[in-house]
Amino acid sequence: MRLVVVSAGLSVPSSTRLLADRLAAATAGRTAAEVRVIELRDLAVEIAHTFTNGFPPPPLADAFAAVAEADGLIAVTPVFSASYSGLFKSFFDALSVTDEDALAGKPVLIGATGGTARHSLVLDHALRPLFAYLRAVVVPTGVYAASEDWGAEGLDGRTERAAEELAALMKGLSGAARPRPRRDSFEEVVPFEQRLAALRPAG
Repeated sequence: MRLVVVSAGLSVPSSTRLLADRLAAATAGRTAAEVRVIELRDLAVEIAHTFTNGFPPPPLADAFAAVAEADGLIAVTPVFSASYSGLFKSFFDALSVTDEDALAGKPVLIGATGGTARHSLVLDHALRPLFAYLRAVVVPTGVYAASEDWGAEGLDGRTERAAEELAALMKGLSGAARPRPRRDSFEEVVPFEQRLAALRPAG
């Protein structure tokens, strides 16, 4: 199995990367999955170029392919202005433009880091809706780590619970091909003339 970790931390060392590594280790320990970490700060220029010319450069295309082919995804962002970072959002925007089905049906564990516990709702008001829109399967437990959480018992408990949920989903889907996502009816574009002809009485 393949587990991909997307970390949007900007500093070195980064608390965002630290949380991502903890979540990855806890999940891999339950699945024996091969782990790949994608550091978005290393792809910032490539992400910007994708929006300006419409084509992801090779390093970014490789990251997109890894995400699309993964059996599970861990996505962790620092909190900026009470939401995910612009770099984090831009990566998934560019991914969905390149392959709108890349995350459809894929198990995703969401995480975030911030300076205060007051931003913990970012998991439910920003991250969860983002991945629901991309048709991913978001595990019930998200993990938020404020500055005071490091070394605290509660963070370890949330990490283990979230990892267990992601591992269970990954094991459930392993060995079975993900069904090709169906288009919603509003995504099917039917010419107006064709719709009008369907309304005319026969004969």
